[in-house]
Amino acid sequence: MDDHWKTLLLALKHELEALHAGSSGARGTVELDQSRVGRLSRIDAMQGQAMNNAIAARRKQKLIAIETALRRLEEGEYGYCLKCGDDIPRKRLEQDPTAAVCLSCSS
Repeated sequence: MDDHWKTLLLALKHELEALHAGSSGARGTVELDQSRVGRLSRIDAMQGQAMNNAIAARRKQKLIAIETALRRLEEGEYGYCLKCGDDIPRKRLEQDPTAAVCLSCSS
């Protein structure tokens, strides 16, 4: 059973790392040379950059959650709610393998 979750978490981790690496260009500095790019194009580029940076931040948070879940798995604590200690339902873990609390404690 633990192998299932470890495989799932590692696959998710590798997928997020690949997406993060592939989007590094979209998070780069926006050039402000008005002779080459119009004002609206720069604004669009800056908005796109901001959105890509926000997406990258969410990916980073998810990667941290994955690492935490993998650590809990190694320690034999995976699948138990961090707040109340009850089992986290398998259905919840299938939807989000990084879930650290049960539904009752999450609200």
